[in-house]
Amino acid sequence: MKAVILCGGRGTRLRDETEFKPKPLVEIGGMPILWHIMKIYSYYGVKDFILCLGYKGHMIKDFFMNLDVYNADITFNPKTKRTQHHNNLDIDDWDITFAETGLETGTGGRIKRVEKYVDEDDFFLTYGDGVSDVNINNLLKFHKSHGKIGTVTAVRPLAKFGVLHLNGGVIMDFTKKNVTYGNRIDGGFFVFKRKVFDYLTEDKDCVLEDKPLKMLVKDNQFVAYEHNGFWQCMDIQQQMEMLNELWQKNEAPWKKW
Repeated sequence: MKAVILCGGRGTRLRDETEFKPKPLVEIGGMPILWHIMKIYSYYGVKDFILCLGYKGHMIKDFFMNLDVYNADITFNPKTKRTQHHNNLDIDDWDITFAETGLETGTGGRIKRVEKYVDEDDFFLTYGDGVSDVNINNLLKFHKSHGKIGTVTAVRPLAKFGVLHLNGGVIMDFTKKNVTYGNRIDGGFFVFKRKVFDYLTEDKDCVLEDKPLKMLVKDNQFVAYEHNGFWQCMDIQQQMEMLNELWQKNEAPWKKW
């Protein structure tokens, strides 16, 4: 199976980082969040990726096509182009399709434009800015057991503020660490049947989360896989800092590899 990853947005709420690089290349622990997402899938045996590129997509191409020299010690001769590696880097055995899906294209349009690269009945899809400890194998089993066109991983986001547990007005517990709250939201990590392409167009205004998913709901073809573990997107500076802190403390729940 292939995993399609949406990598084309501008990430305007993380402007200090995304002014100079695409959001999927913003780093956690010295490596792009996109690499972390691909490592999650790879851990479960998914190693065939389709990256839907847009804003500064050439930088994503450059990163992966030069991964053998990234964070490595090398000796390079500009005249002969001879390169000598001094580190034995563990490079992942991935097949990556870089698909130029337009600078301003909506998420649905980007997915439709890579239809020609999806040749199996089911495929994974997720956003290029969120990590989770979701079990990809269990997600796929759930999707196949229901026989619907689409499955989304439904998550509860982490609380933004301190959570109070009260008893008669007395605070019994106060914590700010990894506490989820509220209703479930779209956490990405979708599984779709190829029939989903019938709900999409290549129009740049086609947004997956709008009419296409609403039509799937109307047709009773969309189910939710409830994930109770860790999930976090990286929309703002504080979330980026939090993910980096978890990584540095060796407490990153999404790191299964």
